[in-house]
Amino acid sequence: MSIAVSIVIVNWNTGDMLRECCQSIVSSDMTGIVLKEVIVVDNASTDGSAQGLAHIGLPLHLVANDGNRGFGVACNQGAALATGEFILFLNPDVRLYKRTLARTLDFMSSTSSADIGICGVRLEDQRGKYTTSFASFPSVWTILKLAVGLSSLQIAELPSGVAQSDTVVEVDQVIGAYFLVRSGVFHELEGFDERFFVYFEEVDFSWRARLAGWRSVCLADVGAFHFGGGSSQQVKSLRLFYSLRSRLQYAAKHFSVAGFICVMFVTLFLELVSRSVLAFVRGSKKQVIETWVAYGLLLRWILQWFLRGTGL
Repeated sequence: MSIAVSIVIVNWNTGDMLRECCQSIVSSDMTGIVLKEVIVVDNASTDGSAQGLAHIGLPLHLVANDGNRGFGVACNQGAALATGEFILFLNPDVRLYKRTLARTLDFMSSTSSADIGICGVRLEDQRGKYTTSFASFPSVWTILKLAVGLSSLQIAELPSGVAQSDTVVEVDQVIGAYFLVRSGVFHELEGFDERFFVYFEEVDFSWRARLAGWRSVCLADVGAFHFGGGSSQQVKSLRLFYSLRSRLQYAAKHFSVAGFICVMFVTLFLELVSRSVLAFVRGSKKQVIETWVAYGLLLRWILQWFLRGTGL
């Protein structure tokens, strides 16, 4: 019995990475798989990266937005066109290995995986080393540690207590670079929350999936190459702004009032100081400027939010 899958790729000025990603799909083992469509949602790229894909040999559907609508919105646009029983949200800076897709779909279609809604894989860097593939749900404590430079919300290794030999690791959430979800689950939960322009949309979705009774797993013995950073490397101040904004949005949505206030204080004061001091110690004037530009954008957004009196 064949397994039907749709692939959604959101693109914004990713250069050759998008083409290489699509070529890795073409080279994938499709035994037992029906690739219904590859939906590329282009957020008004100006580098021509979304052009010329029709000749690669995929059942391609290109959605060309007239502006950068954000990652969550673009993913939902793609998912609305998907007809497969599974939807793979794939970053353009990911390259599949020959059996990556086949092995994850084979796992998800087994009867033992019936309560698993989301599946990720082991993401590897240029040296073949394990890079961040999943993370724990954020808390006030983890955000505090992150803000003062003691920790990261992302986990690059397997959680403590999990054997390196384990192949299926149950996790809080898998990284959105390779995010395979049952289409029924995605539509049941009404997709990604579009208030998250970029970052935290998959965290929020995974949390809602957990509340609805669905599990998330990472297949530690199935790999894919992940360059990391992708298009966000081009605009570091904007990347920081959107990351901090999405964090506040997530805290406002899922934390208590006291927890949200704590996260707001930590983000606006402790983290600004720690980032500025670190940049100064490194002697990076550029990084100092990028930090303060990002915080200027964040403060302006918070002011607008208070003046509107609406939700984050």
